[in-house]
Amino acid sequence: MNFFRFLISRAFLKQLIIAAFVLILFIYLMLVALKIITNHNDMQEVPNLKGISIINLEEIVKAKNLRFEVIDSSKYTSKLPPFSVIDHLPFAGQLVKKNRKIYVTLNPSGYRRISVPNVVQITRRNAEVTLKSVGFSIGEISYENNIGKDMVLEIRHLGEPIEPGTLLQKTAKIDLVLGNGKRK
Repeated sequence: MNFFRFLISRAFLKQLIIAAFVLILFIYLMLVALKIITNHNDMQEVPNLKGISIINLEEIVKAKNLRFEVIDSSKYTSKLPPFSVIDHLPFAGQLVKKNRKIYVTLNPSGYRRISVPNVVQITRRNAEVTLKSVGFSIGEISYENNIGKDMVLEIRHLGEPIEPGTLLQKTAKIDLVLGNGKRK
């Protein structure tokens, strides 16, 4: 019974009100401190970085109180110079806080190298489809005396014979030497 009488006593209620006031004051002070520490509503716009060279990128990003990190550079675009920004996150025009990290995708120095498929001893039609599907383009087509009409006898790059499996830059021109259907 003494315990219940203590719960409704004036001293306990006074301490309960003081504790609630201190708790509310503590929460309010923490929210104000968080606004100050986290730079609440102190935003800036992300500049458009597309097409900017990696050399100039560092100056521009530092001037805007931002940071950057390269996340990818495997997608070559011939419309932009090598080592320039293709894309970035967050996008241009978005609002971010200062010292925010911008993730950029760079244009590599050229197309990646890929392996030349084995198209020797197959027809011209199949060889062209195979080479184009991998990313190569067809260069000059020449004929030699061979009984296999339009059959690939040899593949060349820049006039030199190459073996299947050779690594060449994507979009490289591959010349085909075909049979003309006549005996040697």
